[in-house]
Amino acid sequence: MISWNDLPASVQDAVQGHVGPISAAAAVRGGQNSDIAAVLHRDTALPVFLKGVRGVSRRMRWLRNETIAAPLTGGLSPGVLFAEDVEEWLVVGFEHVTGRAASLAPGSPDLALVAEAVNRIGTQPGGSLRPLRDRWSVTDWWHKLAIAAPDVVDGWDVDAATRWARTFPELARGDRLAHTDLHGEQFLIDHDEVRVIDWGYPGCGAPWVDAAFIVLRLIEAGHHPGEAERWARAHLVHFTDGEHLTAFAMHIAGLWGYWAATGDISGAPGRAQLARTYAAWRCGAGRSSG
Repeated sequence: MISWNDLPASVQDAVQGHVGPISAAAAVRGGQNSDIAAVLHRDTALPVFLKGVRGVSRRMRWLRNETIAAPLTGGLSPGVLFAEDVEEWLVVGFEHVTGRAASLAPGSPDLALVAEAVNRIGTQPGGSLRPLRDRWSVTDWWHKLAIAAPDVVDGWDVDAATRWARTFPELARGDRLAHTDLHGEQFLIDHDEVRVIDWGYPGCGAPWVDAAFIVLRLIEAGHHPGEAERWARAHLVHFTDGEHLTAFAMHIAGLWGYWAATGDISGAPGRAQLARTYAAWRCGAGRSSG
């Protein structure tokens, strides 16, 4: 990433045309999907969080998605102060939100606020966002994975996994807002308030989908799959039944597995193993516990 001082003068001028003079800028770590991520300080106003991407790419689309999703979140996401295309750049100024990441570990006091946020997301209309049914319409990821990395699917019934995965897009149909990338670092907690950040992959679909993603992340944080589902069933308004969860688990395990086998995405192998762990449990004890 580059710093504020390294931005082209035309981009700096455009940003300051929206928010006024910048007195200082502090780079933000972890913004791997941006070419710049910084907190911009102003002498007479609150700070602004700036994200910018240079060049037409998936990363630019993801940043633009954030500007589209923000008005739909009912105040859960940071507000968008401005968004502008300047030459080859897209720059977006957000409300600067402070807080710490949520812990999803067993017994964490943060889980109540996480549940509150997920439940709120599920009540918001998805508007004109891309339907999840369309985004996940490709369902042969297990067969693709079997070709790309046959050792990964050793011991799996690829045909059965694919049959489950094929049912998922229709089950994900709906008209509610979905984040689709929820994990602990996406929840910013400040005292008893929670905000949800990084809306680069929003969609319009069934509200149970985000609840299912939280189950995955609970498992990642140390919950047994059965415990994760029991927590979700007790605290998430839009949780669902076993068949929906098995279809979700099989689809995501195939998709993430293929990405990990064929791409160079940071953290992909770990996420793929996480998804397979949940899918394997769903196909065993999980399916009978529905």
